[in-house]
Amino acid sequence: MSELFARTAAGVLAANGINVYIYSEPHPVPMLSFAVRKLGAIAGIMITASHNPKEYNGYKVYGEDGAQMSPEATAEVVEYIKKTDFFSIECVEVPPMATGREIACVKKMGGSLERAYFHAVLKTSLSRNIAKKQAKDLKIVYTPIHGSGYKPVMTILSKIGIKPYVVEEQALPDENFSTVEVPNPENREALSMGIALAEKVHADVVFGTDPDCDRLGVAIRNSAGEFVALTGNQVGVLLSDYVMLRLKEENKLPSNGVIVKSFVSSGLVKPIAAYYGVEVVETPVGFKYIGEKIAEYERTGEKEFLFGFEESCGYLRGTHARDKDAVVASMLVAEMVAYYTYKGKSVFDRLSYIYDKFGYAAEKTVSIKYGGVNAMKEMNAVVDGLKGKFISKIDIYNVKAVRDYSTATAITWEGKSVSIDSAKTNAVYYEMENGIFICVRPSGTEPKLKIYYFVRANDVASAEKGIAKLSEAFSEILAQKNKNF
Repeated sequence: MSELFARTAAGVLAANGINVYIYSEPHPVPMLSFAVRKLGAIAGIMITASHNPKEYNGYKVYGEDGAQMSPEATAEVVEYIKKTDFFSIECVEVPPMATGREIACVKKMGGSLERAYFHAVLKTSLSRNIAKKQAKDLKIVYTPIHGSGYKPVMTILSKIGIKPYVVEEQALPDENFSTVEVPNPENREALSMGIALAEKVHADVVFGTDPDCDRLGVAIRNSAGEFVALTGNQVGVLLSDYVMLRLKEENKLPSNGVIVKSFVSSGLVKPIAAYYGVEVVETPVGFKYIGEKIAEYERTGEKEFLFGFEESCGYLRGTHARDKDAVVASMLVAEMVAYYTYKGKSVFDRLSYIYDKFGYAAEKTVSIKYGGVNAMKEMNAVVDGLKGKFISKIDIYNVKAVRDYSTATAITWEGKSVSIDSAKTNAVYYEMENGIFICVRPSGTEPKLKIYYFVRANDVASAEKGIAKLSEAFSEILAQKNKNF
């Protein structure tokens, strides 16, 4: 029902004399973000279930900056919704997309906008010539998982000379996502058909975009030749390192360069960035906050945005969009594969090198489901119960500070209260030595309480043991505070 939903939204706006641009077929999230800014629009509407089953279908609203609306702006819109009589809303009929017909105030977006988008993405390329040289020797598998990514991803890859093998059974849009349980590239299962094709054609890398093409999942062969699905953090670390490495090699690494990530994403990027002389800035969860930082840096010129990522498989290079972009991420991953192949190495070799040089990173995310109309209230109560209390030690790890992002303040181990340079959100963050952390927050999109654990150690065994002990110890702390947890 997405097309009907889109045409109805356009029809309501048109009936109120508001000019609307509308794509004639499904397009990715980043192309919506790009279009809002390119066209000078005041807002954007994305009809999507994202990486979830079709029952989640709805809309995301974007502001004139091309980023998802801030909580403050969203709250203002919600107030209008609350006092609106839905049955009095006027709506004109917008013809089906396939007819190509337009009505007053509604204009279909054409190829010139797409060309402008691809031009902007290509400007972020780092190894285009190497990719073209290595193209004939590369074997990469791509799957759009029944979504909107097929055309844009294949287009951008062709522009850097790469032709991947495609999982044909998942190439066309399918609202039932019939070949996967959930079309989420964070899950290895969503890439299983891609991995099967890779085994058949002897490819070394598989990547897949989620249905609205803002997230990217990646699987690579390990030293034993077996496919392993990388986490969003691992891909974020690899791409951050690749971007900084290539810029440094080309003498284009700016002195004020910055990597921006959500505060629950891998802490391993910090020592890597420090090695390159690059700053890492953290934001709350939600790519809109990374988008806000990009806009801030463009306005002030204080810093130059190099790359941004979230652990939930969202990545962005360039300032053409204000949301995660799996089209540009697909290009970067393909280029990265070509680059390391050119150097006689693999992506897994580079990941192993990073672990050897900067320490092994272990991560764990626990999602606890809540139900009923009070789900959000109950989740927030768990987080609120952790505030204002300093815990000096969790298992063997000393706590340096406890951050309360709802007030943008932290309590240090000395008992001092310090401010945090961050947008406010309901989350409690335990900052420990060596970049180790625990963060607790309610999900903004699902009725789930999310707990993030991150441990960095000298080797795999120590990191994995540490994450197990840390999560066990913290679960006991939560159990004491909430008997129903």
